[in-house]
Amino acid sequence: MRPRSLVRGVVPVVLAALLGAVPVGAARAAGGAAHAGRGPQPLERLFDNRAVSDDGRPERADLDGSGGSLSARDLTAAGWVPGRVLTVQGARLTWPRSRPGQPDNVRAAGQTVRVGGRGDALAFLVTGTGGAPTSGAGTVAYGDGSRSTYRLAAPDWRTGPAATKAVTLPHVNTPTGQLTAPARLYIVTVPLRPGRAVTSVRLPRAAGLHVFALSVRASGQGWSGSWATATSVLAAVGPWTDRTLRLVVHTSVGGPRVRLRFDNTFAATPVRIGSATVAVQQAGAGARGAPVALAFRGAAGVEIPPGAQAFSDPLAFPVPADTNLLVSFHLPGTVPTAPVHRMTLQRSYLSGPGDHTADGTATAYPTVLTSWPLLTGVDVSGGPGSVVALGDSITDGDKSTTDANRRWPNVLASRLLGQRAVPRYGVLDQGISGNQVVAERYSGDGVSTDASGVSALHRFDREVLAQTSVRTAIVFEGINDVRWQAPADQVVAGLRELARRGHARGLRMLAATLLPCAGEALCTAAVDAQRVAVNTWLRGNDVFDGVLDFDAVVRDPADPARILPAYDSGDHLHPGDAGLAALADSVDLRLL
Repeated sequence: MRPRSLVRGVVPVVLAALLGAVPVGAARAAGGAAHAGRGPQPLERLFDNRAVSDDGRPERADLDGSGGSLSARDLTAAGWVPGRVLTVQGARLTWPRSRPGQPDNVRAAGQTVRVGGRGDALAFLVTGTGGAPTSGAGTVAYGDGSRSTYRLAAPDWRTGPAATKAVTLPHVNTPTGQLTAPARLYIVTVPLRPGRAVTSVRLPRAAGLHVFALSVRASGQGWSGSWATATSVLAAVGPWTDRTLRLVVHTSVGGPRVRLRFDNTFAATPVRIGSATVAVQQAGAGARGAPVALAFRGAAGVEIPPGAQAFSDPLAFPVPADTNLLVSFHLPGTVPTAPVHRMTLQRSYLSGPGDHTADGTATAYPTVLTSWPLLTGVDVSGGPGSVVALGDSITDGDKSTTDANRRWPNVLASRLLGQRAVPRYGVLDQGISGNQVVAERYSGDGVSTDASGVSALHRFDREVLAQTSVRTAIVFEGINDVRWQAPADQVVAGLRELARRGHARGLRMLAATLLPCAGEALCTAAVDAQRVAVNTWLRGNDVFDGVLDFDAVVRDPADPARILPAYDSGDHLHPGDAGLAALADSVDLRLL
């Protein structure tokens, strides 16, 4: 039986709504307000809004107050079905178990939600209504009696950016018919106090902010990132049907156990991995020893919905440091598009028909791949955590030697392995060729041939904050912004924002100065003036915890607007192997 106070608070309003005196929306709000006055409740008990409708009965839901709703058919096609647990940005969130037309989300109005767990962040599955981002402040309560505040912002479900969305659905249901228009849901994370057990969360009071799920994201304790890559675009592939991909990746640190991460970033449809293995590379597509099978929650394979990711179960497999691994996975269905990292400078392999994940020889892999589809991370057990290098083509290793692992983050990882003065962190290369701090080269939706990625501002949460046990981030971006005519103050504002967001999560934030590029077609004297202005700010700022003066390392003393010829790859923009090694060798490891 409900408490008498709840009956008094809700029934008259609902009755009045039924009699036409009060709008039904007000009745639902009253219900949410009544729950907000009680103790912490599971989120589903607070649901007071209907966001999802059956395509044949769209009038049964009203997400935005104007009759607009999400299509249940679109959600099912995406694999976002009632009760499904989705892993996004490392957080496990359950899509509401409600049927179409039933309450499935909370309009944030100060309700207190029962939540448990320890971790580095609180993850919300949200969207906004009202045509503009909506935000508000909330509170987290911990088991030791302490509290922390947070600010939660949700982009609008129809006009918000594709670059940061979890999933985009192709239609909007309305009472007068279905519209072919995007509808988006977002994952937003906010920091938690490290090591403290969360007991409840008070939602903000923010009109138009809808919460579908929330959870505490585990911190990744006990794991270190050894290899990672950034998804640069959703690209047309194959199409691949009943093919096995054997990707070659290079570890930084090693450990006695391994787990892999696959991401279906930017996608519109689910992808099925039928089976997967890991092995140490002998040569080419050939393994040293028999590949070892991976599992996904005890199963041989896994389906990954669009916007979600899958971690393999921990596997007792000794991963050597500074070594190439073969990660093989079978795609039993037809895959015409996939999220990829385009520039790998590493040959990987594609099989003929069939599941060849267990093959130790290279015979079944006649085709060379030059991208990394779907695979985004290799973690090893133990270790002190990871350093993330967020950058553009120079961090991505453009113009370095193929198959040689001479990107500057590779050289930095080798330096860390060979010393004892600081912890031997894993080094994660999150460079994307052509990437910019502020501007988008890829919108974040749909298939594209431009693999320059979404902006650093828009990928920071996914490719830095959500990485396994990240301790320090090195931001080395901005030259593409100024080459494409962005003013220095715009780049500086973006770098400030990255530092602020990293510090809010307790990361050590380092920045690197921009390299000279005179002689390259876009690097005019005006561009160089903007580059110098960014570097002047970097050298004099107290926003970052340290600055790596990469400009000073590689510039020609006789012509500071140019790279020293010995370090120039020949295009006057990218250092060659010697220049990249010089960058890594210049890093004061104590700054990490």
